Amino acid sequence: MSDTVERWVERFICATTLKQKLTPQPAPTRWSETPSVLRLQAPGRPPELRVVPRAPRRPRSLRSPSARARLLHTFLHHELQAAELMGWALLAYADAPMDFRRGLLRILHDELRHAALYLEQVEALGHHFGEFPVRDWFWERLPSCASPLSFVASMGVGLEGGNLDHSLRFADAFREVGDEAGARAQERIGREEIAHVRFALRWFRTFHGSFDFESWKSALVPPLSPMLMRGRPLNLESRREAGLDERFLSALSDWQPTAEGPKPATI
Repeated sequence: MSDTVERWVERFICATTLKQKLTPQPAPTRWSETPSVLRLQAPGRPPELRVVPRAPRRPRSLRSPSARARLLHTFLHHELQAAELMGWALLAYADAPMDFRRGLLRILHDELRHAALYLEQVEALGHHFGEFPVRDWFWERLPSCASPLSFVASMGVGLEGGNLDHSLRFADAFREVGDEAGARAQERIGREEIAHVRFALRWFRTFHGSFDFESWKSALVPPLSPMLMRGRPLNLESRREAGLDERFLSALSDWQPTAEGPKPATI
């Protein structure tokens, strides 16, 4: 029997070599006719990656090549986790509409391209993937999403929406220290993730029936909150292009945690 997309995705997530993670073999075209729900709890990790329980401290200054490489190394690992978790959702929500699952596979490949772009920048600065510690922060939270609605709220509209803000901010920071290649990489990835947020927004409306700030906030997987899903300032142009309206953007910008609510997390 020929290979299926589902088997390929499982192998990719569970792979334990850098080559299998960053440059897997092309995915097959055949999908399983009777896919089984599979909720993987953790990814495979190559021995070159030193996974730590707490996020490494971000450099205060990006003037040195080593500091920029360390930050880009973190972003690279974020993109790898995003690719893995798109595959995780494809397997976990096996009964979701096929158009949704096909979209997850497309985004998985986008995230791998982004990881490759960051790897190119890390290596251009004289470093390599695995040289700095990493944290599987996304994996610590996203597998708790009980439904596709929670996943697109948390990962797509939430974390990828926040990356629209962060990519703009870091592009400016890289350009400020004279790293034009690093700035362009941030800008390119930020532009391409507009479509990911638009995809998540479309499917949130499909699964929920409508979209507004309160319904989105309620769908976030605990302990995530809007605090983590935004940068300062908001990238209003890209967020509008993704389909987020002024009422949502205003509510996101103004939201503050309550005294007993979730605190900001470091990723």
